[in-house]
Amino acid sequence: MNRIEIDKALRKLRLSGMANTLETRLLEAQTERMPPIDFLSQLVSDELERRGDRLIERRIKYARFRDADRRLDDFDFDFNKKMNRRLVFDLATARFVSKAEDALFLGPPGTGKSHLAQAIGQAAILQGWAVAYREAHVLIEEMADATLDGARSEYLAKMEKVPLLIVDDLGMRKLPHTAAEDLLELIIRRYERTSTILTSNRPVDDWGKLLGDTAAVTALLDRLLHHAHVLKCGPKSWRTQKRASARTDQPVLALND
Repeated sequence: MNRIEIDKALRKLRLSGMANTLETRLLEAQTERMPPIDFLSQLVSDELERRGDRLIERRIKYARFRDADRRLDDFDFDFNKKMNRRLVFDLATARFVSKAEDALFLGPPGTGKSHLAQAIGQAAILQGWAVAYREAHVLIEEMADATLDGARSEYLAKMEKVPLLIVDDLGMRKLPHTAAEDLLELIIRRYERTSTILTSNRPVDDWGKLLGDTAAVTALLDRLLHHAHVLKCGPKSWRTQKRASARTDQPVLALND
């Protein structure tokens, strides 16, 4: 086989990682007088790296993050200095996922709850975990649609197995009267088996009123808080501060007499 034929064969075998670097590795082997085993090792490493990248891409797509570019390294921890940074970075190791523990991020709007939840989700993916992200109202809507389609059991079976489920922005939108029971059913299925991050702009004492079912909320919180890491975000809103700064920076226009 010549180089072109090898390239075609590699792609036919779905070894595109090797095919993409074949010419470079051949030149490197010739220049460095590389032993055959080292040349082959480099090609295999290229293939493994490419497959790893593809797996991460698929998992990010599967997660359905609202903001897929959220990272910890672009989060401004100095804005709210009392935030527990140690807890945030500990959660980013994803050890809590391996232990099937949960996390609650609580605080006013604009304090970084969603940013941190998605950044930790991204970190978990890089460490080999599958993640699903849903805003609270979207999750409830999906459960309702699955129920109407006669596929509720299948939907719940799929969601209960995801190693890390992120339920974002509980309290931002009004939810149907069945929301508390729906969330409870899902959390019961996931309890001590998989991990959940839930963010809310409302303190847990308000959840009974928020969801309209105090008994279901009590049972829900009993399970969530059993093995939970609670992160208090705030009190200052980064978005509010940004808007205030933008208004301050606007030029003042003089009116003609």
